[in-house]
Amino acid sequence: MNEGEVFHEKQRLELCAIHALNNVLQERVFTKETADDICKRLAPQCVVNPHRSVLGTGNYDVNVIMAALQSRELAAVWWDKRRTIQSLCMSKVQGFILNVPSRVSLGIVSLPLRRRHWLAVRQVSGQYYNLDSKLKSPVCIGGEAELCTFLSEQLSQDVAEMLLVVQREVEEDGSWLNSDNLEK
Repeated sequence: MNEGEVFHEKQRLELCAIHALNNVLQERVFTKETADDICKRLAPQCVVNPHRSVLGTGNYDVNVIMAALQSRELAAVWWDKRRTIQSLCMSKVQGFILNVPSRVSLGIVSLPLRRRHWLAVRQVSGQYYNLDSKLKSPVCIGGEAELCTFLSEQLSQDVAEMLLVVQREVEEDGSWLNSDNLEK
């Protein structure tokens, strides 16, 4: 499979959370409107919603991502960075959503600012892809060994976090973690 056959939404406004969700699901499921509706459900009494940008341009938080996945019978499992990536049962993980520091730029000028950015990683036809919406097209990471290296590098950044996207029953039974790696 080539990158042209992998679904990949590109960055628009501050909608990286929506792009990460759609990219990990490999179809356009969520829009700014559906994310805004989730925000209203999460904080119905708030004039200024704490789950998105005050300007209404996106910048959705993890609660919106988790609620969006739940609406699709999926779950987001927060990854504890003290574990090794090798302790994951990759066959049980549908995809990964990472929150990483990202440079801010205005056009071609990169500013000395860093913001948080959501990006997706997913296996398609046996290969893992970096589906970051800031990329021009999906980037093939490779197989499981290359994925472990990629995720370890991403998570080595102090403020980087990762969510595992799994089926609800996988979250409930904990099978996303290799049973031989469970802490006793």
